[in-house]
Amino acid sequence: MKKVAIQGVKGCFHEQAARLFYEQSEGVVPDICECSTFDSLYSSVEAGDADAAVMAIENTVSGGLLPNFELLRKYDRKIKGEVFLRIQQNLMALPGQTIEDIKEVRTHYMAINQTREFFKNYPWIRLVESEDTAKSAAEVAAEGLMGVGAVASTLAAELYGLEILAESIETYKQNFTRFLVLDDSIQVDKSKVNKSSMCFTLSHTPGSLAHVLTILSFYGMNLTRIQSLPIPGQEWQYFFYVDIKFQDYLRYEQALAAVRPLMEDLNILGEYVASI
Repeated sequence: MKKVAIQGVKGCFHEQAARLFYEQSEGVVPDICECSTFDSLYSSVEAGDADAAVMAIENTVSGGLLPNFELLRKYDRKIKGEVFLRIQQNLMALPGQTIEDIKEVRTHYMAINQTREFFKNYPWIRLVESEDTAKSAAEVAAEGLMGVGAVASTLAAELYGLEILAESIETYKQNFTRFLVLDDSIQVDKSKVNKSSMCFTLSHTPGSLAHVLTILSFYGMNLTRIQSLPIPGQEWQYFFYVDIKFQDYLRYEQALAAVRPLMEDLNILGEYVASI
């Protein structure tokens, strides 16, 4: 069975994303390797404790996870796929309780931010920040905490035997997180590749970025994301992280050949099949 490293504990959204990808692509439910940080996620793969990794990179509500862009460049693990997961937050507790019985709810700070509007209707409930949504659910179950709830995924409720008191309590229903699949065993068919992620720097001259983007547009490349991060120790110099989609791989190669002379430190982070 394939072992996949995730940041978080079993039942978290990372596991949901991993299951979604591997069930659809390989028809298997992956074994999960829990990691406390995104850095240790990579370390687990490097050490052979996991065969692959699934890592969040951006969210439609909160934006990009900037440190994870840096990890993509730091480690030599190519992106082999992506998955978009709708983030559905659910209030759960030990069975036999109602929402009126709940006095405290534990969850990750991002989940608190995403559900504040819901909890305004229950002013007696105290929201307590924790390090992980699924871990909060696990603690409620393991410690038998009556009167204490958690906000987490439906998978967490299922794994830890909790009862969902209120479903989909997030304020913004169009809340999706994009996850990247880092799996060297996946051989992506070039005839199906239609998305590429890359990182590069540019000379510090006027219009250098605009010039690159104009050329990419000329070749029919659809820019779906661009993120800049400063280069430590180099004033006003930036790494640019770019995602592009295309319909013709040969045309993509021609576009790369055209812009490569304008770029410095070009790193193709992955070529893969777009999820949407």
